[in-house]
Amino acid sequence: MLARWLYYCFFAVSALGLIGILLAGFAALVIYSSLPSLDALTDYRPKIPLRVYSNEGLLIGEFGAERRNVVKISEVPLHLKQAILAAEDDRFYEHGGVDFMGVLRAAYSNFSAGSVRQGASTITMQVARNFFLTREKTITRKLSEALLAYKIESNLSKDNILELYINQIYLGQRSYGFAAAAQTYFGKSLQEINIAEAAMLAGLPKAPSTYNPISNPKRAKSRQVYVLGRLHKLNQISDEEFAALENQPVPVKRQTTNVTMPAEYVAEMVRQVIFERYQEDAYSKGIKVYTTIRQQDQQIAYQALRKNVIEYDRRHGYRGPEKQIDLRKYGNSPERALDDALDEIGDSEDMHAAIVLTVKSNLIQAYRKGGELIEINGDRLKFAQKFLPDNKNAGKKRITPGALIRVQKDKNNLWHIAQLPEIEAALVSLDPNDGAIHALVGGFDFYKNQFNHVTQAWRQPGSSFKPFIYSAALEKGFTPATIINDAPLSFSATQTGSQAWEPKNFDGKFEGPMRMRTALTKSKNLVSIRILQAIGIQYAQDYITRFGFEANRHPPYLPMALGAGSVTPMQMAAGYAIFANGGYRIAPYFIKRIEDEKGNVLDEFQPVSITNGAKRVIDPRNAFIMTSMMQDVVNHGTAAKAKQLGRTDLAGKTGTTSNFIDAWFCGFQKDLVTIAWIGFDEPKSLGNNETGGKVALPIWMDYMGPILKGISMATYTPPNGIIATRISSTTGFREQNGDINEYFFKEQLPPLLENPPIDSSTVNPKTSGDLKDQLF
Repeated sequence: MLARWLYYCFFAVSALGLIGILLAGFAALVIYSSLPSLDALTDYRPKIPLRVYSNEGLLIGEFGAERRNVVKISEVPLHLKQAILAAEDDRFYEHGGVDFMGVLRAAYSNFSAGSVRQGASTITMQVARNFFLTREKTITRKLSEALLAYKIESNLSKDNILELYINQIYLGQRSYGFAAAAQTYFGKSLQEINIAEAAMLAGLPKAPSTYNPISNPKRAKSRQVYVLGRLHKLNQISDEEFAALENQPVPVKRQTTNVTMPAEYVAEMVRQVIFERYQEDAYSKGIKVYTTIRQQDQQIAYQALRKNVIEYDRRHGYRGPEKQIDLRKYGNSPERALDDALDEIGDSEDMHAAIVLTVKSNLIQAYRKGGELIEINGDRLKFAQKFLPDNKNAGKKRITPGALIRVQKDKNNLWHIAQLPEIEAALVSLDPNDGAIHALVGGFDFYKNQFNHVTQAWRQPGSSFKPFIYSAALEKGFTPATIINDAPLSFSATQTGSQAWEPKNFDGKFEGPMRMRTALTKSKNLVSIRILQAIGIQYAQDYITRFGFEANRHPPYLPMALGAGSVTPMQMAAGYAIFANGGYRIAPYFIKRIEDEKGNVLDEFQPVSITNGAKRVIDPRNAFIMTSMMQDVVNHGTAAKAKQLGRTDLAGKTGTTSNFIDAWFCGFQKDLVTIAWIGFDEPKSLGNNETGGKVALPIWMDYMGPILKGISMATYTPPNGIIATRISSTTGFREQNGDINEYFFKEQLPPLLENPPIDSSTVNPKTSGDLKDQLF
């Protein structure tokens, strides 16, 4: 009977086992038949971000949810492959997709430890999960993963599978694949990383957030040591190498992209263009856009703008701490609380956020993120002196413990108090011959203010607009020698379009009759108004559209002569380019070509240039004379400071609007036009005497000086139909013994006077007969 019962039990167990095997087999067949196609692997098309490059091919921007650089398996260093396999699947080249020995080893390890410490997923299984499955922990998902692994192994080579894994796996910081991670964490290409860095990267797939070397350096180091230990156990590094690498620190690059220059405003302009064309595909198809931006020009432009904005800001004094931080809400650990508070506040280049810990009349101690304690004392406190505790006038904005301040290192590498400027600025520089933009800085800090002041800021140009009115006057028969009276005027509200108006010159002085050239050099407002009256407001409004300005933004009233309309810096660059290039209308552009991920050209911009289809919009003689007049502005006018650059080929015009709200300098050399603007987003006065020549011109000079260094001096050759002759600087009359040279259109050359008047005030322009075109 006992034997019979044993027989029945054996039969029952066998039957149940067989049924179990049949059911498992049936389930496997059902699941296998429903497994997805491997097209996503055999025709691998990963999400590759939109990348924006400079003219030299240097990265200036990247857009996309996944940061990825696809590499071939042959490009992966041997020590990285060894580290990955040691950490994740050391029998990868031996098993068929599921490693049963690995499963047993993991089970034993976890049983011995009393917790789940080691997984049994092979690299092939991880590829299956990453491409096709979710991370839910169910038997069905695990079985699907194993079956997919077998299917992948039967269709792809081992190297193909490893290549997919290396390119697809998520490794933190928006980085997908080891090539992107190498760039993110170490600022290196995959081929440049060493064994220590390879081991740290190989430790990331297990838990990218937990072992992130930027946010969790201690855990990252412990995981790296584990991977090094596995390499040592597999005899892929020696005892000496392991001992050395185990204690060797691994420097981490804390920047998340390999951007080579500060060109965020340009990158954003490109992003908008590409998104409009390709929509969401723009961010995942590996599109590459090459721009006209030049690295040196962009870097110098950025530095010039920031330097002068900071100098203006310091000139107007410290405004106090940015805010007061209540550290109690961040927990009980002081260092953790300080770091958590600073996590919410970004730095601005070398201007770092810091929280005040201690403040005395002659000392401030502050905390920087990462645990750095800094001290500021002595002269380095002068900027914020009136906000220190011993100052009775400090008020509520005084510096106290918990205050958020900005700190910056000086030339001696010592910390001092700084502050983020409230004022904004813009600079754009382009080639006047075809419109290629070489540098564009749309504001002080893109990450604080994404508003692009080059393209989006509609501001009054002030006197920098006068050259366009003077150019219109030349077309109407005026000459640089025409005498115009610099004397008071008053106008009714009907004439101005707003209210009664008594315009003044900037310096408050009236100098009487003067030549038109002199009036531009000295930026005489009353002369400009008389010119506009003489040529006709409607004519002038129509004429300025030749330069690309919109008529409706320049109402047909007399204040138009003083730049009371609205322009953008980009418009001003295009307008001044017409003077620089001899009269041709060009269109500013910043995209050279668009390529797909394989380098095939999708689109290439063919600019209209002065030698290829550009339309001539003003007489070349007009452009030449206007350039000559604007050279005088630089040589002995409101922009005379620019003579410090030691060049004779510069021309331009300052601009300052009423109450010092906007300041400009618009200038050029024959082959480079640059516009600098500065002002507040919410228009308010820059302060007394903060003119274009004082605050905008230095930005322009700090850019143009280095850019033009080593470039030969340009010459402006008079075009056909221009005659140079001697005139009197006082009367503007053509005289045999005139004391200066002047240029005229050939058909407007005045007669030679044998007995000229003593000065311009002795001739009445209304009764001077043939001379009425010479005097006004």
